[in-house]
Amino acid sequence: MIPTWLTLLCLFIAQVFPEAQPADLYVEVPENYGGNFPLYLTKLPLPPEETEGEIVLSGNPGVAAEGPFAVDPESGFLLVTRALDREEQAEYRLQVTLETEAGHVLWGAQPVLVRVKDENDQVPRFSQSVYTFQLSQGTRPGIPFLFLEALDEDEPGTANSDLRFYILNQAPAWPSPDMFQLEPRLGALALSPEGSTSLDRAAGGPYQLLVQVKDMGDQASGHQATATVHVSIVENTWVPLDPVHLAENLKVPYPHHFAQVHWSGGDVHYHLESQPPGPFDVDAEGKLYVTEELDREAQAEFLLQVQARNVRAEDYTEPLELRVVVTDENDNAPVCPLWDSPISVPELSPPGTEVTRLLAEDMDAPGSPNSHVVYQLLSPEPEEGAEGRAFELDFTSGSVTLGDAPLRAGQNILLRVMAADRGGAEGSLSSTCEVAVTITDINDHAPEFATSQIEPVSLPEDAQPGTLVATLMATDADLEPAFRLMDFAIEAGDVEGTFGLDWEPNSSHVQLRLLKNLSYEAASSYELVVVVRNMAELVGPGSGPGATATVTVLVERLVLPPKLDQESYEASVPVNTPAGSLLLTIQPSDPISSPVRFSLVNDSEGWLCIKEVSGEVHTARPLQGAQPGDMYTVLVEAQYEDEPTLSTSASLVIRFLKAPSARAPALNPVPTRHLCTPRQDHGVVISGPSEDPDLADGHGPYSFALGPNPTVQRDWHLQALNGSHAYLTLALHWVEPREHVVPVVVSHNARMWQLQLRVVVCRCNVEGQCMRKVGRMKGMPTKLSAVGILVGTLMAIALGGPGPPTSSLSLLLQMLISLGNTFIDTPRRNVLPAFWASLGPVRLAHKINYRNPLSSYQLPRFLCTLTSIPSVTVPKFSPGSRGGELDPTPWWQKQ
Repeated sequence: MIPTWLTLLCLFIAQVFPEAQPADLYVEVPENYGGNFPLYLTKLPLPPEETEGEIVLSGNPGVAAEGPFAVDPESGFLLVTRALDREEQAEYRLQVTLETEAGHVLWGAQPVLVRVKDENDQVPRFSQSVYTFQLSQGTRPGIPFLFLEALDEDEPGTANSDLRFYILNQAPAWPSPDMFQLEPRLGALALSPEGSTSLDRAAGGPYQLLVQVKDMGDQASGHQATATVHVSIVENTWVPLDPVHLAENLKVPYPHHFAQVHWSGGDVHYHLESQPPGPFDVDAEGKLYVTEELDREAQAEFLLQVQARNVRAEDYTEPLELRVVVTDENDNAPVCPLWDSPISVPELSPPGTEVTRLLAEDMDAPGSPNSHVVYQLLSPEPEEGAEGRAFELDFTSGSVTLGDAPLRAGQNILLRVMAADRGGAEGSLSSTCEVAVTITDINDHAPEFATSQIEPVSLPEDAQPGTLVATLMATDADLEPAFRLMDFAIEAGDVEGTFGLDWEPNSSHVQLRLLKNLSYEAASSYELVVVVRNMAELVGPGSGPGATATVTVLVERLVLPPKLDQESYEASVPVNTPAGSLLLTIQPSDPISSPVRFSLVNDSEGWLCIKEVSGEVHTARPLQGAQPGDMYTVLVEAQYEDEPTLSTSASLVIRFLKAPSARAPALNPVPTRHLCTPRQDHGVVISGPSEDPDLADGHGPYSFALGPNPTVQRDWHLQALNGSHAYLTLALHWVEPREHVVPVVVSHNARMWQLQLRVVVCRCNVEGQCMRKVGRMKGMPTKLSAVGILVGTLMAIALGGPGPPTSSLSLLLQMLISLGNTFIDTPRRNVLPAFWASLGPVRLAHKINYRNPLSSYQLPRFLCTLTSIPSVTVPKFSPGSRGGELDPTPWWQKQ
């Protein structure tokens, strides 16, 4: 037994929270189901089994326990007990509840919609088994004259009730077996084009058509039914009518019958249209009526069109036209035309110019005396003492023209003209017409600038685009605002479009603005010619080419400080780097700018020095006191040679590395010291140290990298070949022909060396040989004097100094080699062989050691003695290089 309080609580929840009610269940049952019954449809969402109560099924009237539906109390399934007929009932609305014995609802109600799925069990039926129709000649092809109707009781909108109509047979099949056509979906029967043509030539028939209707749409299967259509052909009675004359204001009963039309075909509906619309009508028998009195002054003639149509308002044939003429009587005075606004006459218009033409309208019949209108000018009268009239009037045509008296712009004049019918004869009717005339301004004044010469305007070279340069004012003496609209343009002095004009359409001033960046070198001044013209075309004597104003713009030169190729620089060197070592090269970002001079600031230790012209940074002395891991920062300052006040600076950070545990490894010679531009398929091979005390076999995994200079990384490409060699080539197709210093960092574990590789980039011949122009430098001694000085000096050293004579001879040989570039008439590749041949039995060793001839004390001292000879360096000769190429790098800068 369920407590009463629980039952009441369930009822309360169901009323307060309606959204908690179960959602509708949808079930579909096939029509005429032929299987076993009962047929289980769906499981109901009943509450848990612990809830006690009775399942109650209710719904449509007559649907109860004994009806076709039931609920299995054990499984909770909704079931149907017999076959259902959709045509009898298409759907059932049920509800399931769980109730107590006392009738209280514990759960539900659960709505259930059972829909009977249609089965094609109905045969379509024609509305008639036999159709009869009378068809007139002249019927248009394709216009339906008969609509077949059929009914299928299967579910609408499905294929089961989708009907199609067909013609199965035509008798007789003369003059064509296809005299008719039937629209399959609508059942609209009409003449075919061939049938319409045949009937227009001669009447045929009667015809008997066997037609069919089928369901299932365009599918081959389906139920079918047939019917018979009898069509008789009759003569066309749709013939044109003669014009009809109807008197205006006719006093007869209305509607008044005045004509008759007839279409001999069947199922016809008449329709009448009047142009313009008038009081006319047509009845079902084709009788035409006028429904009220006509007024000829309102409408003198009507054109009536009568159509013979089918039930779909489609014309069987062309409409009949009937012209209705309304007769007239004289009862109207002339009517003056109305003007919405005054008539405008331009000033300076010549005499005889037509101002307007008065066309007073008389509603009487045209061409009769009652509609013959003449005109007379009443005002304005000629001014006293004036020569001629301001206006003239043609009394027959009503044309008003200008007279000889002059008129001023801005004048407003009222013309009064009388219009009389019957040619102004006695008893005529008249009206007075008024015409307002305004004398308007013309564009006969060209605009002019307030001043034609503007004082010079100075602009700095770095002025931003958009800067206002000057404002010019112009005026126009015309009165009409449209004639004061001006157009401005720069006519001369600005070929590159550096300047532009900005103005409002209705403004009389224009602003001259800068559009592009200025360049003092490109143009130090501009003389701009600005022209002003009317937007509208000028007329009269004031027309001309337009006024001009000249604006002179002076460009103030702006010199910017030099710019370096990097914002900051960085180099890493071992702490034992000797004095004179090249660390890096500072370069301007624009190498073609004015010459730049470099200097160092804040070099507190005096470790560094920079070449003023080239920007090469060297160690000025040994790095005493520097510790590995320390950083040393100085400031590099660059200034123009011709503008010392314009300077820029960048920081240079030196990072000190640990000194190598052993002597710095010697770098192996490279096979060539020059590269060709444009780029060719060869480069420079760079090898790692030839002797490394840390590696037993003298070789090892070395890494090679270009220095951090962005210009170097842009122009050059370094590719590792293996653990001991790298290949240096040009990265760009074209590099400036000159001597380049390429910093290459060689590292192994914690050890690092920096190689300053000097490579000559030059143009080459077809054999890949460098073509360098060689000639005597300014201030150089002659060949004989140079050789004499050197031979004498070396002989003195050889005879008076310590050491064996062979050392002096070796030094002499080296100095002679260094003078190879002074042999102007001898190709460079032939200079050294010429010396070998002249020395006779002296044999050239494979490698010349620079440290044997002079001691470390004697060599710098000797080099100082050569400073008076410009551009003389101690070269290193590599026997493996092509044609005796020279390595110009001083040996004390090499590791």
